[in-house]
Amino acid sequence: MKTIKKRKIGGLALAGMLALTAVLSGCNSGASKEAAPSTPSTALELKDGKYDPPVKLTYLRPWGPEIKFKSGEDQDNNVHTKWAKDKLGIELKNQWVSPSTNNAFETKLRLSLASNAEMPDIISYRGDFNLARELIETGKFVDAGELFDKYASDTWKAAVNEDPSVWYPYMQDGKRIGIPILDYSYNSDPVMWIREDWMKKFNLKAPETLADLEVIMETFTNKDPDGNGKKDTYGLTIGFKNWLSTWMSDAGWVFGAYGTMPNQWNLNAEGKLEYGSVNPGAKQALATLADWMKKGYIPEEAGVYDETKAAEEFTAGKAGIVVGPHWMPSWPLEDVKKNNPEAEYKAYPIPSGPDGKAGRRGTANDNGVVLINKDMKNPEVFFTYQNYLFDHFANPKAGDEFEYGFAEGYDWAMKDGKPTTDAAVTGGYAPEKYTLTFDGARIPSLNMTTLAKFANGEEATTPFEKKLKSGVPVPMVEAAKIVQDQKDIALKQMFTGAPTMSMQMNNDILTKMEKDLFSQIIYGKAPIDAFDTFVEKWKSSGGDQNTNEVNEWYQSVTSGK
Repeated sequence: MKTIKKRKIGGLALAGMLALTAVLSGCNSGASKEAAPSTPSTALELKDGKYDPPVKLTYLRPWGPEIKFKSGEDQDNNVHTKWAKDKLGIELKNQWVSPSTNNAFETKLRLSLASNAEMPDIISYRGDFNLARELIETGKFVDAGELFDKYASDTWKAAVNEDPSVWYPYMQDGKRIGIPILDYSYNSDPVMWIREDWMKKFNLKAPETLADLEVIMETFTNKDPDGNGKKDTYGLTIGFKNWLSTWMSDAGWVFGAYGTMPNQWNLNAEGKLEYGSVNPGAKQALATLADWMKKGYIPEEAGVYDETKAAEEFTAGKAGIVVGPHWMPSWPLEDVKKNNPEAEYKAYPIPSGPDGKAGRRGTANDNGVVLINKDMKNPEVFFTYQNYLFDHFANPKAGDEFEYGFAEGYDWAMKDGKPTTDAAVTGGYAPEKYTLTFDGARIPSLNMTTLAKFANGEEATTPFEKKLKSGVPVPMVEAAKIVQDQKDIALKQMFTGAPTMSMQMNNDILTKMEKDLFSQIIYGKAPIDAFDTFVEKWKSSGGDQNTNEVNEWYQSVTSGK
């Protein structure tokens, strides 16, 4: 599952921290000069791919509670750090260790910045987008794009070039300051999960359009699909406490059926970015949702349900449809059969609207960033490390050291003469999570294309394919093929930069205005024509200025200036 990146402005927070810790800044004997030029690199020699003598690489990264170590191992001494030293001659050392929970890592890093404390060689970060931008804006980090062009392996470069826009969030003045940490493509793109046993019970056909879907929702809502003699089921469960277009229990596809995606910036036919919530299609989508709410097709509690709570309506057998990622059979849909062993569910494509349009929220190919200190003497050391993982771990060959996983006895083990990744045998350790980039190395297209290959009946031949197939249930494979077959309907967030000046001043007001009205319309407390008034007010309250600034940013990153 993918970590959700929060893109809220926090420069003022950092400024306040700077003021509060000014005294620390004056007396910190270990402080580095913020704008100091890069220290000239001292050439290091690789002997058989290994530095001898070993070279130290200091770093910072958050450590999540899901990461567990064997007894006697920790963040600085584990199977991964031992591998890095033995294989590459690189000694990895945390500058300090802090958990990712309760913003502990972010708070400590901001205090370090405010006191002008010495930064490590690299910072790897996945989390609050605002902190990533704060780090970039300090001027403490080198133009990593130039280093990437010089040192990155062909495998790594090809992976990044699958979607060059992954650089955009981490650019400053036309320079690629941060190296994007790649994630699998389409990882959170949704499909439609439907109770297949209910479909069979009423001999319903697959929904190709919203009109088809309404027939199914009406049946699931009013014809007692669970057979308990009570009117206690819903056609569709959604949760829009956080937003309408979200990572699970999603309603963004309803807007996609009318050619837009709310709460994000989309590319229009003129090649400009427009805010999806003020597109005329949003009005039609809201009218549709209001109609479904009025007819009882969606739970009255949808407005207070978050993504997980809404999905529980499906797993508990109260709703017949939920929309979310291909990986939902692993969680939370495994609860469907726990609650009802006779239940069946199946993935279906996203249906189209009255004009034949279909759209779903898209997934970014990046999930984090690596920043390289201007004062790092030998930045090529990091590339030696990451190149090796891309060349050998991301898609290993038969016979490679990573053929079955990162390390025997951790994420894989031999049982009855065969390799297994069963957590009951291995203990469930995940040493790739110890790496500098959280997942070792990922080639964006590899995961979904492999799952689609399985869905087409092809055999697993490579180590990556065999490992993936061993741990993936059939419904997930079928869902992945649907995601791939509908890849052209994905609508990604096209604005991935730092909040613009106008956004910093008015985004909170505009967001509240939008959420309040959209909720009122869905619940029938405001007429649908109130949308038109909202659009005008949104534009005059800073929305037009946001649009101008967002397009200036888009022009700057796409023109290469």
